[in-house]
Amino acid sequence: METGGLPLELWRMILAYLHLPDLGRCSLVCRAWYELILSLDSTRWRQLCLGCTECRHPNWPNQPDVEPESWREAFKQHYLASKTWTKNALDLESSICFSLFRRKKERRTLSVGPGHEFDSLGSALAMASLYDRIVLFPGVYEEQGEIILKVPVEIVGQGKLGEVALLASIDQHCSTTRVCNLVFMPAWFSPIMYKTTSGHIQFDNCNFENGHIQVHGPGTCQVKFCTFKNTHVFLHNVPLCMLENCEFVGSENNCVTVEGHPSADKNWAYKYLLGLIKSSPIFLPAEDHDFLMSLDLESRDQAWSPRTCDIVIEGSQSPTSPVCSSPKPGSKEAEVGSDGERVAQTPDSSDGGLSPSGEDEDDEQLTYRLSYQVQGPRPVLGGSFLGPPLPGASIQLPSCLVLNSLHQELQKDKEAMALASSVQGCLIRKCLFRDGKGGVFVCSYGRAKMEGNVFRNLTYAVRCIHNSKIVMLRNDIYRCRASGIFLRLEGGGLIAGNNIYHNAEAGVDIRKKSNPLILCNQIHHGLRSGIVVLGNGKGVIRNNQIFSNKEAGIYILYHGNPIVSGNHIFKGRAAGIAVNENGKGLITENVIRENQWGGVDIRRGGVPILRSNLICFGYSDGVVVGDEGKGLIEGNTIYANKGCGVWMMSSSLPHVTSNHVSYNGLYGVAVFSQKDGEFPGGHGAQENFSEDGDAILWEAELEKEDDPLRRPITVALVESNSINHNGASGIFVQSSEALQVVANVIHANGDRGITIVQSSQLTRVANNSISCNRQSGVKVEFQCKVELRGNGIYDNRGHGIITKGDGTAVVENDIIGNRGSGLQLLPRSDTKVLKNRIHSFRAYGIAVRGRVKALVQENIIFQGKTNKTIFQQITNNRECIMQNNKFLVFKKKSDTWRLVNPPARPHLENSLRGSSAAHSGHKVTAMATRITARVEGGYHSNRSIFCTIL
Repeated sequence: METGGLPLELWRMILAYLHLPDLGRCSLVCRAWYELILSLDSTRWRQLCLGCTECRHPNWPNQPDVEPESWREAFKQHYLASKTWTKNALDLESSICFSLFRRKKERRTLSVGPGHEFDSLGSALAMASLYDRIVLFPGVYEEQGEIILKVPVEIVGQGKLGEVALLASIDQHCSTTRVCNLVFMPAWFSPIMYKTTSGHIQFDNCNFENGHIQVHGPGTCQVKFCTFKNTHVFLHNVPLCMLENCEFVGSENNCVTVEGHPSADKNWAYKYLLGLIKSSPIFLPAEDHDFLMSLDLESRDQAWSPRTCDIVIEGSQSPTSPVCSSPKPGSKEAEVGSDGERVAQTPDSSDGGLSPSGEDEDDEQLTYRLSYQVQGPRPVLGGSFLGPPLPGASIQLPSCLVLNSLHQELQKDKEAMALASSVQGCLIRKCLFRDGKGGVFVCSYGRAKMEGNVFRNLTYAVRCIHNSKIVMLRNDIYRCRASGIFLRLEGGGLIAGNNIYHNAEAGVDIRKKSNPLILCNQIHHGLRSGIVVLGNGKGVIRNNQIFSNKEAGIYILYHGNPIVSGNHIFKGRAAGIAVNENGKGLITENVIRENQWGGVDIRRGGVPILRSNLICFGYSDGVVVGDEGKGLIEGNTIYANKGCGVWMMSSSLPHVTSNHVSYNGLYGVAVFSQKDGEFPGGHGAQENFSEDGDAILWEAELEKEDDPLRRPITVALVESNSINHNGASGIFVQSSEALQVVANVIHANGDRGITIVQSSQLTRVANNSISCNRQSGVKVEFQCKVELRGNGIYDNRGHGIITKGDGTAVVENDIIGNRGSGLQLLPRSDTKVLKNRIHSFRAYGIAVRGRVKALVQENIIFQGKTNKTIFQQITNNRECIMQNNKFLVFKKKSDTWRLVNPPARPHLENSLRGSSAAHSGHKVTAMATRITARVEGGYHSNRSIFCTIL
């Protein structure tokens, strides 16, 4: 039969009057008719789907205004699901009669209601046979005793939902039952409305109010388009259950409890449910780009290589001299430091200033050349982030730092893909949980999978405890009064692609050896932290967007020990990542930007491994290591933060190595000694991580697991970093504790290279390249104990070294090409100057100001300008001993002196470069159990801007 005789619109109008069986027969006529039937998707198929009393809108309850991709497919899925309960009917009938000629048994319909065959459900069940249909007409039916279902039946309410109410307690002892279009309420004698221990129960389009539903394995259940008001669904050892398109409202406890490991015994419905799940549309994400949030960073690749400078001392610069070397004589460039250090100073300056720039100079200047090498900034992130940040410029991350989609991550991680594809225990899909205490509670080895649900206005959304496993894909979790997702007691699983926001506590709370995989979520606008890991909690936190939370984006404390990698943590109102109270963790390759407090904040015994992260554009410091903070800070790019690059406080023993610290507003690395009680209150976030408000003493239950691979560090170490173009000094030290500054490149900072204003214990500065800084290379204040050894101090606009120190040793340094004096010894200093090579452009090689105790011995001092002596000291200063020094005075204009034997310092190959390699194999282990934490603190009164203790 051809359809060409009539217009398609007319055919569609005619076919719109057909019922479902007739549509099926028409689709079998031919291909043209089949396609014609399919074309009725938005008309007849939509009418059939919405007119079915057994179901609701396919996207109810979360998106009832959004049409499905295909009404026909939605109707087909529900129709197939509604027939699942009868799948074993043929098997049961074949066991009754072996006659080849038996007649097929017809299903009866039993009517219950006033004026019908039966007055009550109990009386109808007493007369029911296998798979009979019992229809309850509008009314309220109250059963006075427990109903025992002994034969498979279908119980259906007639009319609209809400017109048939059943007050009963039903115990199913048969293999299968279906209940549809009823309002369930508990009987007067029991809160249990329905219970089964072995059979399969199917609920369609029902309401449950103020009671309990219990399913015990190997029993199974399938629930669609149902509403649960203050009703608890309890699933114990279930091998497989499905809850789809349901609404849970106002529960006084948990809406759904999944308890116990899935039973190894499976009833007949298990394979049919599994097939139904696999045939329905899955939630494994395809490639989507709306989940990606690329950072607006602009790549500025710059090539890097060490420079060889041929410096010419004459009125103009050599073309090869550095950009920030001294300007022409007579220039009015202001280069004033905190102590009046600048080029144009009067000789009676407090630091022994330079001669005025307007002094008379010889018409014929003699010239000599001094060749040496200056270490420049090291490359990082493929050369990105070496240039200055441009205000208002868009920023593009290197491709290696752009977030992957969930699809890409699952393709890379086969274990995560297996978890996402697994179906075991309970499947909860496209449901709404709202306005109650708890959403889903999974405990005692339970298994649950949640896809596309909405959890809102609950105390918590999901709890997973006691060796249970959850899989959460594409859920919305918001406005919880506590944490959104809570895992403890070795809970685990996969939490991927969820939108978690506006929760009163942490978005995800991990503790007590729980070890989930948290992947590709958006966790944002929380009233506390985004993710909290504590009490021996572990976990892999990867490729998430964590932003705009009121407290730390990720908070690790009390021996929490996660692996945090590849996340974007930004625009938080506190720190990006906080590691506190003996927290640990491996934190790698994250983008941490635009946070109000430190990008990473480490305090109170925190000992993380912080490696290869980009920490940028923060409104305070890049990395804060507070009181008793420890850990390895290695290979990070700390860029364009408004405060300091790295801020270290008293009793902290971090190992800061191989980082690129540049273009920060204040110091590159600042070391301050603060005593307890100096922090003003009122700015510390007090977090109470006790469970359910109980005051639990966690200290007695902490496990003592020492990691043998973590080498003990007894002194803070700043090693092999590139510290350049920061607004103030490259390194600033005001500390009463020992410190080692080794093998760093300290270049072109806005103040001095290194400033040491307090150092009651020895600060060792060795094998550093300190060049092109806006003021002096190194300044040591009064009563500081400092050893300067093996450094190259080149081309700084002020003096090379200024010292007032008490017990300063300046040994085997190259102090060359600085605009001021090579070395200034100020009154009351006690200094040993041994085996250095010293040269200054226009000032003295060594200048002694006032009464100085010094030993100047075995140095090589190059002559500067002809009208300057190589060495200047105050007369009658007998405590300044000068002996066995070598003075090199030029004789010809063509004289060229080179730094050979040894070559120009620093000799980085001889520094402690191997120490950081010992950390590369460090394991990250966990240490704590039951926790109640109270964290207090404040911020620095006059130090780091907005640097606040969490």
